Amino acid sequence: MIEFADIEAAASRIRGQVVETPCLLSRTLSDITGAQVYLKFENLQFTASFKERGALNRLSQLDDAQRARGVIAVSAGNHAQGVAWHAKRLGIPATIVMPRFTPGVKVMRTREFGAEVVLHGDRFDDAREQGLRLAAERGLTMIDPFDDDLVIAGQGTIGIEMLRAQPELDELVVPIGGGGLIGGIATAARHLKPGIRVTGVQTERFALVYDALEGTHHEVGAGSIAEGIAVNRLGERTLPIIRKRVDKVVLVGEGDIERAILLLLEVEKTVVEGAGAAGLAALLRHPERFRGRRVGLVLCGGNIDPLLLASIIERGMARTGRLARLYVDIRDVPGALSQVTGILAEEQANIEQIRHERAFGSVGSQRVEVEIVVQTRGPEHVRALMARLAEAGFAARTG
Repeated sequence: MIEFADIEAAASRIRGQVVETPCLLSRTLSDITGAQVYLKFENLQFTASFKERGALNRLSQLDDAQRARGVIAVSAGNHAQGVAWHAKRLGIPATIVMPRFTPGVKVMRTREFGAEVVLHGDRFDDAREQGLRLAAERGLTMIDPFDDDLVIAGQGTIGIEMLRAQPELDELVVPIGGGGLIGGIATAARHLKPGIRVTGVQTERFALVYDALEGTHHEVGAGSIAEGIAVNRLGERTLPIIRKRVDKVVLVGEGDIERAILLLLEVEKTVVEGAGAAGLAALLRHPERFRGRRVGLVLCGGNIDPLLLASIIERGMARTGRLARLYVDIRDVPGALSQVTGILAEEQANIEQIRHERAFGSVGSQRVEVEIVVQTRGPEHVRALMARLAEAGFAARTG
């Protein structure tokens, strides 16, 4: 089990080669959650993820023969980019094995960092088996994403930075996938401030660590919006650290994570991926645990697909009433639709989408049900729109 001295050594090795990211108070999120919320912006690393730290610490400890032969990693995301980038910087050949259906942007980005990318298998387990085969055949050193003492120690440097920047913190909330991040941070925090509380966060769809600690059972899901912590194996090195140095693990749902991503975008103007938003999701889901405490959250990554982010924004706007879908029953005659759109314009509702339903409608002949998606100021504004439409004689409903 790693100790604080290992993390100090890692901090010395990687200093100046990764960004010492800011850890700042968010007044607005503090007001929303009832806790004093401090954000550690690891999404500002060059590869937009904390994974650089552990990868670099591991790579820096290779001997000359290992460097010459090269390294291999199995990852569909941030670990791949961290290994590829720092291997390129250090002149070490790198091979990255990814599942075949890894998003093209991640494959392209990893290749841009100079790594050989091998696409294999439909699932991560298939890719991992191929990675182990290639490592044995080519004599490559495997860089595990979390179950390696040097990797864990590298991630733990975040804990040193957080408590140096904000020594008044009395709680750290850290996402858990394989456990390398929380294992390292908890080790650093326990040494620097023994009374601090460390809380881990997992998704309900990938709750292996939670189940191991609580003796419960959750079915492993097919996927999660927080793919960075959607890990389906327990770490032999990380789980004992978590048992000893983490106070509790809590679960969050997909909706909690979506809400947290949107809040961070709107309030902090910062883009995070699902795993990066898991800490804030925990504060939103379990406010009673954190209320009144000085809480540090790790925004561990910012690599989110733009189309997914766009979908989250739209869903969030719909959930908060700022995007509403109206169904309006009108006569199928010229000018009827313009009356409706005129009312919406007077009420300052911006039309985003409009659709007639004639052939498959249920309102009878000579009438049309029009579906209108509008941008609004919120639920009160939607109610005002419905009232105006009713005053004008239009039967309308939301949906």
